[in-house]
Amino acid sequence: MEENLKFDADEIFYDDPAAQAALENYGIKYLFPWQRLVIANILDAAKGEDREVLGKQIVLLPTGAGKSLCFQIPAILLDGPTLVIYPLLALMSDQYRRMKEGGMECVIFRGGQDEKERQENFRQLEKGAKIIIANPEVLSNQKLLEQLCKCGIKHVAIDEAHCVSEWGDTFRPLYLELGSILKKLNVPVVTAFTATASPEVLTRIAQVLFDGEAHIVRSDSDRPNIHYYVKKVAAKKTAALILAKTEPRPMIIFCGTRSRTEDMAQELNTAYGEGTAKFYHAGLEREEKNDIEQWFFNQKDAVLCATCAYGMGVDKKDIHTVVHLDPPLTAEAYIQEAGRGGRDGSVANAILLWSQEDRVKFAQFPVSSRNSALRLFAETTECRRQILLDALGAEQAVCSGCDICDSKANRKKRMSGYGIPLLQKFKEFNDEKNRISTKNEMPGCRVPSDYELAYKFVSFAEKYFSVETFETALIKLLNEITVKFTGVYVWDHSGYMQIISALKSQHRIKQLNWPWENRLGTCDRVKERKKKIKRFVKLKLLVLVKHCRKKPLNRLLFQLQEQVLGLF
Repeated sequence: MEENLKFDADEIFYDDPAAQAALENYGIKYLFPWQRLVIANILDAAKGEDREVLGKQIVLLPTGAGKSLCFQIPAILLDGPTLVIYPLLALMSDQYRRMKEGGMECVIFRGGQDEKERQENFRQLEKGAKIIIANPEVLSNQKLLEQLCKCGIKHVAIDEAHCVSEWGDTFRPLYLELGSILKKLNVPVVTAFTATASPEVLTRIAQVLFDGEAHIVRSDSDRPNIHYYVKKVAAKKTAALILAKTEPRPMIIFCGTRSRTEDMAQELNTAYGEGTAKFYHAGLEREEKNDIEQWFFNQKDAVLCATCAYGMGVDKKDIHTVVHLDPPLTAEAYIQEAGRGGRDGSVANAILLWSQEDRVKFAQFPVSSRNSALRLFAETTECRRQILLDALGAEQAVCSGCDICDSKANRKKRMSGYGIPLLQKFKEFNDEKNRISTKNEMPGCRVPSDYELAYKFVSFAEKYFSVETFETALIKLLNEITVKFTGVYVWDHSGYMQIISALKSQHRIKQLNWPWENRLGTCDRVKERKKKIKRFVKLKLLVLVKHCRKKPLNRLLFQLQEQVLGLF
């Protein structure tokens, strides 16, 4: 009797059409609850059920949670094609390739196509192609839009919908026209997908696409397998060179400008050999982009230096490290780009390099603005993960990995123990903490905090180094530390100048005057020394004045006191 009750999970019969489609077309045996909910809403709205509400959805799913299935499975089941709007050509090409490889019939409309290509696409739609891939710019073509209106589109999916808010008001104004385009298409169901969006961004998306009213479906925003680190450095390129060697690959290094991607890739190839890294940005030709995308997709030990033109939704699952050479302007953008890592579920490190220049730049933003969230993330003493979730207006989460929480956990672990007095344990911990460590503990520790190390060096050898001799000594010290990880000497004059510039801008070191002409000292000690001299002179003068009985001399000494104190 018991044997009759046994069954294999592979033999379970799925009477849910969505689950059947997922199993038959993708071999997926399980849909997450939020995927089922989104798919059910799309199918119900397409049938006319509660279309006023379910026909206008904004779906927030974390990167790697399977957003594509939420519109691909309905596309299989609906009796008309689904239009999917992507923001980037790279993303369009990647999704087109993936759908073709998966057996999904699809067509792609993009700029630069001739009439023959367009007509071939429409012939494929007549034969039953299920997916239409496009971007906002190509949909602004009125002739193409009129032809699409005749195709009986049943569902429009807008991927990376936060771009409506992020780009529509700046350099992609056609995103703001999507609302009117959707009305012309007269599609019964529209779904906007994004991995990250603050309440302000959600409101803006709803205004542009749905005249202010939308049904919001949200899963947990946290990606527990992404571990967040912030490394405060002055010489960012040198720090990135070290990380490229010490951290697991494949790796993306996000840069703020096109020239920075090219420069960073060249530095990596010079240090570790040609072919180590390539660069990717919007200024490349389409063939160059395709070649680089294919190269990186197939590599297991490569570094890609890229602007935000790469990565949005591109499905390379095994990226293990994401480094930000330059911080994006908003927490949402940072989460999107950091979310390129660990899409296979493995642990991925997201490392933000933060400099004094970044601090000054972000300090200009109002405290209540969306742009200030990233500064708070970089400079907080609390959990970095929760700072990001708060910026999204998302849930409270137990931190699964950030440098601050890891440090607190390590400190607690080190200070725990039986038979050791607490004060002695605390002293040992502080002694270890204050030493310059080269242990291979975590990404944040593997890169020397360059300007902090330089400051300690100056403080230790107060008045010993001149400006010229300190450069030689510091570069030698830094190279001795980092060569153990990189195998090459990565520190040079440019890195030294960045460190000195950062320390001087923070008013932490200075060139001393006579009698230590041209020697380096820390500003803290100079200030402390002045305070001691000031207190000593004041005390001596007050004692002298107190014992002086003649009034004219008394006034003279008070004047002298004021003049002397004015020197300090």
